[in-house]
Amino acid sequence: MTYDEVLENARKVMAPKCRVCKVCNGVACRGEIPGVGGRGAGRSFTVCREFFDQVKIEMDTIHEEFVPDLSCEMFGQKFSVPFFAAPIGGMSFNYSDYLTETEYSEAIVQGCREAGTLPWTGDGPKEDYFPSTLDSIKAAKGIAVSTMKPWTREKVMKQIDMLKAAGGCIAWSMDVDSSAHQNLKLMGKPVETKTVDQLREFADAIDIPFVVKGIMTAKSALKCKEAGVYGIVVSSHGGRVMEDNPCPASLVEEIRAAVGPDFKIIVDGGIRTGGDVFKCLALGADAVLIGRPYAIAAHGGRAEGVKLYTQKIAEELKEIMIMTDCRNLKEITRDKIRL
Repeated sequence: MTYDEVLENARKVMAPKCRVCKVCNGVACRGEIPGVGGRGAGRSFTVCREFFDQVKIEMDTIHEEFVPDLSCEMFGQKFSVPFFAAPIGGMSFNYSDYLTETEYSEAIVQGCREAGTLPWTGDGPKEDYFPSTLDSIKAAKGIAVSTMKPWTREKVMKQIDMLKAAGGCIAWSMDVDSSAHQNLKLMGKPVETKTVDQLREFADAIDIPFVVKGIMTAKSALKCKEAGVYGIVVSSHGGRVMEDNPCPASLVEEIRAAVGPDFKIIVDGGIRTGGDVFKCLALGADAVLIGRPYAIAAHGGRAEGVKLYTQKIAEELKEIMIMTDCRNLKEITRDKIRL
């Protein structure tokens, strides 16, 4: 199977909710929720591609021949690349009936592990969404990040107990940006905003790193640092919860300046190429998450599609590192890009 065949298959099985556009930029699907679009006019999705188009890469090809090291350390583990599959749930609700929640989780976890990257599993409004990910995590010997919605305290603790009973994983996260998610509101599900004290309680509830996903200001990042969490994901939930968010990647520099060099920052939102990954790292991120393209890869080729997509982005990043004289990720610095 080739990656082009993955895309062709995905167009057939994901229609009409996802068109598998040549450039996944949120234009064709704007406002389609349920579906894969951004909220309202879709501006918080489309602004991401606009931002990345404005960031240019400084080429430097006068150097010795070398093979770039793309490896990334996160959660005490080493991965072959600095980009991971973002947590996504609600297949039938947002994508199609082609894959069940369990089948999607299996494809993402297996494909990512075979490609040497890290899968993040999702959660959602139906009671079986979160449990459906646990067998896949267990099969991967816990090399995954389990993500939960910002449910009530009681439900979060219940899901933490379920995760422990399944053998746990290397880290877990909560996407606090879905505390007012339109899909969850439509289904009457009990999500809540969280305080610093609540985040601290959750961080202490299970002995693995805790990441808060959905942070869009330096102020919020500092609150997370105060709560003692491992790190954050700078994210606008794919532009699906507010209509006028900036591109998350555009905020990384100021958040990094606020939290310092050691606090982990991951970023997502409109990242589509190895060049986009490079730009995020140059702005100060430790790693990135990629969402919709991984969902497309899983629908078009299951685990093999996920592996092929990972290899495609890795090769793009590798080529750019050669073209910019970056032998490893630490050498991808701010002076390598121009705004």
